[in-house]
Amino acid sequence: MSELITHTSDAAFEQDVLNSDTPVLLDFWAEWCGPCKSIAPVLDELAKQYEGKLRIAKINIDENQQTPRNFNVRGIPTLMVFKNGKVEATQVGAVGKGQLTQLIDKVL
Repeated sequence: MSELITHTSDAAFEQDVLNSDTPVLLDFWAEWCGPCKSIAPVLDELAKQYEGKLRIAKINIDENQQTPRNFNVRGIPTLMVFKNGKVEATQVGAVGKGQLTQLIDKVL
């Protein structure tokens, strides 16, 4: 996993995501989720590609149940792009790098 990716928690969510001065792509994931694992290398690539313009964070929904509940996460992986503390874009399910790049570029 890339050192450019932040692992956040319910406790650190506000500081890591909502109060971030750059947009944040948040990945709601779990250890047992196959599709979550399949997009991990894509997120590593995007972290490098958008370094300085976008932060990528991951939150484990098994260890942190409050944040997914607050954002009505029903399936994983769910990816949300936050800008200025608000959800600007959401993608449910594993998608390719091209689709994620489009999602990010719309917000940036």
